[in-house]
Amino acid sequence: MKLVPTRFLFDFEIPLRYRAAPPRITGELSDWSKDYLLPPLCRLEGIEPFAPVYACWNETGLFVATEVTNKAQPPRCEPKRYWKSDGLRICTDMRDTRTSKRASRYCQQFYIMPAGAGRQGDRPAAGSVQIKRAREHAPDVPAGVIRVASEVARRGYRLEAHIPAEALFGFDPEEHDRIGFYYILEDRDHGQQYLTVGDDLYWYVDPSTWATAVLLR
Repeated sequence: MKLVPTRFLFDFEIPLRYRAAPPRITGELSDWSKDYLLPPLCRLEGIEPFAPVYACWNETGLFVATEVTNKAQPPRCEPKRYWKSDGLRICTDMRDTRTSKRASRYCQQFYIMPAGAGRQGDRPAAGSVQIKRAREHAPDVPAGVIRVASEVARRGYRLEAHIPAEALFGFDPEEHDRIGFYYILEDRDHGQQYLTVGDDLYWYVDPSTWATAVLLR
């Protein structure tokens, strides 16, 4: 008999802090502090996170970053197979409709990878993809709109990105300061690290499984 994960039993609210001076998207991460760390909710199930994940916002959009260490192999990143690639995926719902099990046009999924772009596949990659079984889909995000940077080393990588306001359909922090938010970090060496629930509870279909992020000033 499979037990229901502890995190599935809660409706989480997490702070997403404001930064008037946004982080520089360089892949270096020195201007991120612990104030912007997303909470390690996996510890409710006795699981230690393998990487810090940071997020913040301002009027220009959302910013995210992570650093993966202690890797035995280089990241494998293929934008056309983003669901089987190493990297970070972010889901947002600009209306935080936690009662609906199917995505609206305000729900989006983004992938951010330390490699996979460029002629040699060694440049960081980012893009958006449609959410499965959505009632409606958000407008497509043109290629190159999401700014992404990375530093890949022998034993790991750093990764950060800016998802601009024009890519976030319905982004209106003055009127809607609570948004649905989810992340999953995929890694060949470490496995998966996610905010609320894993693949077995269909986070990639069901926005009611995501957390609520409160856009704090």
